[in-house]
Order: sequence, then C-alpha cells, then structure tokens
Amino acid sequence: MILLGERRLSIDDVALVATKNDEVQLSEIAKKKISDSNNLLEKIVKGETPVYGINTGFGIFADRRIRNEESSKLSRNLILSHAVGTGEPLSEAIVRAAMLIRANTLSQGFSGVREVVIKTLLEMLNKKVTPMIPSQGSLGSSGDLCQLSHMALVLTTDENDLDNESGKAWYQGELLSGKEAMKRAGINRIILGPKEGLAINNGATFTAAIAALSIWDAEYLLDLADRAASLSLEALVGCSSAFDERLHNARGQRGQIISARNIREMIEGSTFIDSSKRVQDAYSLRCAPQVHGASRDTIEHAKTIVEIEINAATDNPLIFEPGIAISGGNFHGEPVGMVMDFAGIAMAEIGAISERRTFRLTDEKLSNGLPPMLVDSKESAGLNSGVMMPQYTAASLVLENQTLAAPDSVHSLPTSAEQEDHNANAMTAARHCSQIIENVKHILSVELFTAARGLDIRIRDEKKAPGKRTQELFEKIRAVVPYHADDRLWGVDIEQLRKEIQEKSI
Repeated sequence: MILLGERRLSIDDVALVATKNDEVQLSEIAKKKISDSNNLLEKIVKGETPVYGINTGFGIFADRRIRNEESSKLSRNLILSHAVGTGEPLSEAIVRAAMLIRANTLSQGFSGVREVVIKTLLEMLNKKVTPMIPSQGSLGSSGDLCQLSHMALVLTTDENDLDNESGKAWYQGELLSGKEAMKRAGINRIILGPKEGLAINNGATFTAAIAALSIWDAEYLLDLADRAASLSLEALVGCSSAFDERLHNARGQRGQIISARNIREMIEGSTFIDSSKRVQDAYSLRCAPQVHGASRDTIEHAKTIVEIEINAATDNPLIFEPGIAISGGNFHGEPVGMVMDFAGIAMAEIGAISERRTFRLTDEKLSNGLPPMLVDSKESAGLNSGVMMPQYTAASLVLENQTLAAPDSVHSLPTSAEQEDHNANAMTAARHCSQIIENVKHILSVELFTAARGLDIRIRDEKKAPGKRTQELFEKIRAVVPYHADDRLWGVDIEQLRKEIQEKSI
C-alpha cells in the first residue's frame, strides 16, 4: 500500500498503482497539510480581496468578480465547459496514473481543497472506477485542462445530478456513465467548493502520467536493447574489443559504461565472439554502447524531471501562510514537454540502431556466413523467403519514429484571447514519445526473433557456444517461440515476443 505524504512518489509507485492496482491511502501527515491549507482558503473566501479562480472568473475573465455563494456553481461550470477533449480514449493505466498524480498534487498542502476531494479520487483508484478520457485536446498549459475536466465529471456533481453530465467510466469491465459507475462502486460524488474545480483541472497531470509510464517502459527497454545487441553480436560472430572496460572509462560517459558492461557480461564465455578474422565491426554493433548509453543518460535526465513533476503542486493559485493566494504558472507543462521530446529522440535511436542489426543479420553479404534472409539453408532460398519481411516492418516503424521524434515543445499557438500566449504542447510530446516506445517494443521483438534464428543456425552449423547469459536469453526466447525451418506466420511469433516484452518478462 502507498501512503501519500509519507514520502515522495517514485515512477515505480505510479507504475504499480497504474498497472498492478496497488492500494493508495492518505497518510496522517498529508491529512494535516490538506486541512491546514483548506483552513487558509476559508480565510481568503471570507475576505473582500478578489483572488483569481476563487472569487473571480477564469482566463480572460479574471477581472470578473464572483459572489461567494456562487463558488460551487463557478467550479462546476469550469468542469462542464472545459470537458471538450477528442480522440481515442487513453489507456486505463494512463488514467489511473493521472488520478494518482493529481491526488498527490492536491495532497501537498498548497491547493486549499477539502480532504473529501482527494479521498474520492483515491476511492475510485482502489475500487477501480476509471474515467474514460479522450487523448487529444490538451496544450499542456494551463495544464491538461480538458482531460482533467473529463476526469472531474465522474467524481463531481451539482444539484441537478444529470446522468449525461457525469462523463463515462469503466467499472468491472463495463463502460458506464460516470454517475452509474460511481453508484455501483458505492462512491459518493461530490459538489465542489471554492477553488476546487480549478484545483482539479489545472496542471499537466496527464502529461506527467504518460511521461512516468514512458520512462518506466524506457528503462526496461534500454536493458533489453543491450541484451538484444549481445544476441546479434553472437549471431554475427562479432568482436569483443569494442566493449573493453578501459575504452569506455577513457571517455567517461556513464550510460555508455553501463551498456558496455552489460554486453560484456552477456557474451562472457562465448566461443563465437572473436572467432572471425575481423578486427572491428560495423557501427550498429561496435558503437552500441555509445548509442544505447547516450539514450540511457537522456532517460535518466528525463526521469529526474518527471519525478519532480509527479510530486509538485501545479494548480493556480497556490495557498500559503498566513492565508495568501499567489497566482502564477506552475501548471505550465514546458519542463515535461521538453524532456519528453528528448526522451522520444533517445528511444527512436534505440529502435534505429536495433533495426540496423536486424538488417545485417538478413543480408548474406554482411552476416559473416549466415544464409540469405536466414532461410534454414541456402538450398531452400527462393522456395522460402525466410525472415525478409520482419525487417521491413522494423524499418517502417523506424521511419515512423523519425517523424514522431520531431520536437513538439517548440510549437505554440496562443489561446484565451492572447492571455495564454505561449503554450507548452507538452501532452502531444508525451503522447508521441509513448508511441515511439510502443514501436521500439516491436522493433526489439524483431531483432530478438531474428538474432535467435541466426544463432540457431550458427550453433547447428559451427558447433560453437554463446556466452552463458546470452544462452539464457536465447533459451527464454525459444521457450516462447520455437525454431521453425520453413516459412510460417512469423508475425505470430514476433507478436508473442512483443507481448512478453510488454509484460517485461523477457
């Protein structure tokens, strides 16, 4: 169980709640922060000073004063008017991650909301009520307004309590109205108080959720890419000198040092490695530590920024002692948008160099003696196409990634009558990075499939043995997809490997 407020949330915490349904509760520390902040808000509400979002309108209407008795209507109107997203629904894992991050944001003690707001979000998580959230429509500033508003439709209500104004939510495998889903789960929907609508929907929370899960996947894929490169190196009877510890220490790049060590450990004891007369290999093998390592360092930087963000107070205004509301721009998604652009580039490069290794395995002029397209034997070439087409698929995904990796955070259009004149485009950056990562999962599946086939042929024809850890990886692959001599539905085998990668079980 995760207790919000006892310590900072990690990306692993977010992933466990999002994908494994770990329970979440408020700690006593968090409850006190929330109560103190709400008391400060009450002082502001009773005062006469106009404060943005508490007793004024929003955006260009910030100069319009709202009566205290209209505060609940103000919050509800904000949610109704801002729930205008479009596109395919986000995955349940992303939505659950966003719900946790938003609850954590509101638990920091700067938002002024009542405890019941956060407890309702956590009760939805624990009882697995997951709002259906459209994936498009956010500029990443003022946060992910429309996505958070769609989420808020499910947990909030007003005196009318209309079913068609309650959004949609998944519960026990059914897509229901938000009102019906909450009713079946036994969770009371709440009428919002002063500032609570703005506190819920103001912040780049869905951007941060996609980013957190992307980083979680990327860390695994970076290790897997080192293993895949090792398997390809064995199948191509590569040279070990490029992975010498002294070489990498001389440069000093941390990620590169880690990747080189991983490959050295994988191929240790191999009788394939260094068995040819070559003194060096092509870049896709020889420079794997340099490329993988640069991506490692990039993902590590992105992780630092994202873990700060999932523990940040990001709505506006924020409440401070002794009862002061300070209006600013912590909702702006620029920090996460920039690192998601960078992370997307890093992971696109992992896919690109992986596809080059796959290509070398299938080309008899480059594979150091393997049959063309890895047909079972040169005599069967022609009747069998071998694994020609999986490389096509990998190449297609690499090309797609090259487009997706073009930075999004450099693009901006003004909104709200120029009041919001520089937007982050952060959620688009996060979504594109996430798609790149999904593509890389398939690209690595193709490399693992192809390299294992090449190694099958090497072992059969050359009577040598791979390194101990490479052998273990090879056996895991063969436990999932056995070797087949003749053409078959290769796509079925590759998809099975991709599923294993999705579950992080390879």
